[in-house]
Amino acid sequence: MTTVETADPLAGIADREQVFIGGQWVDSTGDEWIDVVDSWSERTAARVRSATADDVARAVAAARESFNKGDWVRTPIAERADVIDAIADGLEARLEDLTTLGIVEVGVPVPVSAMTQQMTIGLFRAVAEEARNVTLIEERPRTDGGVSRIVKEPNGVVAVIIPWNGPIGTIAFKVIPALAAGNSVVLKTSPEAPLSPSVFADVIGDLVAAGRIPEGVVSVLVADREVSETLVTNPDVDHVTFTGSTVAGRRIMSLAADRVAKVSLELGGKSAAIILDDADLNTVLANAPMGGCMQSGQACIALTRVLVSRNRHDEVVAGYQAALSQIPIGNPWEQTNFLGPLTSARQRERVEGYIEAAKAEGAQVVYGGGRVGDQGFFVQPTIIDNVRNDMSVAQEEIFGPVISIITYEDEDEAVAIANDSIYGLSGAVFTTDLEHGFEVAQRIRTGTVNVNTSVIDFTLPFGGYKQSGLGREGGPEGLEEFFETKTVHFPAPAS
Repeated sequence: MTTVETADPLAGIADREQVFIGGQWVDSTGDEWIDVVDSWSERTAARVRSATADDVARAVAAARESFNKGDWVRTPIAERADVIDAIADGLEARLEDLTTLGIVEVGVPVPVSAMTQQMTIGLFRAVAEEARNVTLIEERPRTDGGVSRIVKEPNGVVAVIIPWNGPIGTIAFKVIPALAAGNSVVLKTSPEAPLSPSVFADVIGDLVAAGRIPEGVVSVLVADREVSETLVTNPDVDHVTFTGSTVAGRRIMSLAADRVAKVSLELGGKSAAIILDDADLNTVLANAPMGGCMQSGQACIALTRVLVSRNRHDEVVAGYQAALSQIPIGNPWEQTNFLGPLTSARQRERVEGYIEAAKAEGAQVVYGGGRVGDQGFFVQPTIIDNVRNDMSVAQEEIFGPVISIITYEDEDEAVAIANDSIYGLSGAVFTTDLEHGFEVAQRIRTGTVNVNTSVIDFTLPFGGYKQSGLGREGGPEGLEEFFETKTVHFPAPAS
């Protein structure tokens, strides 16, 4: 595969004829295929074998057997960290392949895909370092004079379900800390983006063959919704961790509730950027517009609601229009472009539907709103003005490059509007007074807030409030998700 323009950049992408169970590529029990469609050429890039319910059951059984056998669990955590570094090495050796697949599966252009994949490999190494610093047994004195030991133990079999808009990154957030903690993992990938996880499976297979990861510890499957639900409901799964839509997250919670399985969720967002009256417009425009359109808006942390006072409304809208007009958009195989197409025709139709709904509800499109050229699943970066916070475009996650401008009267109303959402994933505050910005950030009910910046650092804890999810990813907090805590009491000394 190649990441530069060729006559046919899809020519080197091969079909995946088998499923990956317990560390090996094996035949599926079914004969269904999933087509992976390139978002630029709109052609099928490759086909991947779809897993059956029986395949899922085989993968879970392999994971349960490997966990109960205990070879991976008993491997010292420092050695498991070394294996994670080896996984990162394996992925880095295939960085060009991963960059190509990021273009095909998500639509991001060459420079963005290359940067993202390299950053993601860094996340693998960050998890390895966190693992080396974990204290698995802590001794605490009791008031009766005795001591107790607090022990961290792996959850068991972890089902990991990931989305299409960043498969290797989501593996870094979920699969890698789960493995570091000593769990066995069944990874279920998205039908829209199964090729990048297949490269991850290749790397795992090499390490299994080399004896560094026991058989059964890792499986990687792609399946439709019905088959995927058999993974969530399998009684041998101890922990389900999911990234995706809030609707799907609710469904997973309901399925896992029957057996009170542990659930971690990283769900949707409708993040607000509050621009206070004293904000420096240059700082705003250097950070916020791209924050709303990153990855063509296909990011849960996108700043898709812009809250501005009536006093500064006109200059902020004009600034946003100018900023978005400078972002190169087009053929993702060209090095000069920064925004590419959406991932699928269905996603484009969804985004266009929200734009039309906003207009029907009385809002105005003041920039963009259409397609780009005749090829690829494009939607232009779009600014919609005169948006009320009760409109669908302001309340529902669009997952496209659509920014809503909402006006407020004073700071208290701005905070109230920001919090008037079922979501609470990210947000931003712009002001010349950083400490006041921190005070406002504390009033916003979201898991992450940027003040005068656009930091994305997933080595720090990341997650949401409200219906944006449960639990945290990144940093020591993300590793903690994959441990159970056991308390062992010892008697007090005889008096």
